[in-house]
Amino acid sequence: MQARLDFYTASPDVLKAMIALETATNKLGIDPVLMELIKLRASQINGCAFCVDMHSADMRKAGETERRIAAVVVWREAPFFTPAERAVLAWTEALTRIADTHAPDAVYEELAAHFSPKQMADITLAINTINSWNRLSVGFRKLPAD
Repeated sequence: MQARLDFYTASPDVLKAMIALETATNKLGIDPVLMELIKLRASQINGCAFCVDMHSADMRKAGETERRIAAVVVWREAPFFTPAERAVLAWTEALTRIADTHAPDAVYEELAAHFSPKQMADITLAINTINSWNRLSVGFRKLPAD
């Protein structure tokens, strides 16, 4: 696969807007482990090699185990995730695949069982943010470094 264009230089205003969104999202107070689970799972679903590589590396640097990183893709079958993490992973999948799932009530209710309304809104913004990055990176074929 070959990169299509560098969206960082093609439209600096887009990059500024995305960085502002990322900065705002990172200031919401979402638990860093949950944030990285969101980023990795959405990136896996979206097939974003650049983001999967980056967020897997970020998780390792933060002390996450290889076992849990590898199991994110099969989190439903793996016993390594807490009920709150599972709720976030399910919500991430539901929103990332919104055209197919329509954000099911059961998934929403499970999220609501673990998080406050503010936390739910914040988690949703984090999901939206990584999906935006994924669409830029996949669309323009941003590749991980060798």
